[in-house]
Amino acid sequence: MTEFTEAMAQLAAGVAVVAVREGRDDVGTTVTAIMSVSADPPLVLVSLSSTGYLTEMLLRRDRWAATLLSSAQTAVASRFATPGRPSARLLVAGTPHHRGQHSEALIIEGGVAAIEAESTRVFPAGDHTLFLARVLAVDYIDGSAAPLVRLRGRYRPVG
Repeated sequence: MTEFTEAMAQLAAGVAVVAVREGRDDVGTTVTAIMSVSADPPLVLVSLSSTGYLTEMLLRRDRWAATLLSSAQTAVASRFATPGRPSARLLVAGTPHHRGQHSEALIIEGGVAAIEAESTRVFPAGDHTLFLARVLAVDYIDGSAAPLVRLRGRYRPVG
């Protein structure tokens, strides 16, 4: 771990699964670099590794979904974070989920919230790609669930 990476690991970040439907396949990955940019209009930003398969898919398909995971979903976060993983449909097998109305992407149930978004701008940023997106819909919110965060390289519950 580089000194920079270690320094940034000191900052707690929410954990989400970003998913996209591409033709007959579903692709998803765990992210901690997702943030609200604007409330009016509602915009979010997600940062993904430029060499990742999800980045390749999001460059072809603008609409996607993000499930903000709850503290009870550590196993889901780990499954989607594993390199060389199979189709997202296999990763959600046995986990309650549905498809978003606007994106057709997989949305995992039981998180603290889920949104559907449409990328409007894409920015190269070092070894990552930033996707600025307009929020199309808030799929659900569960304010009673505790969020899952990543801090110092580990998933941790809040609250």
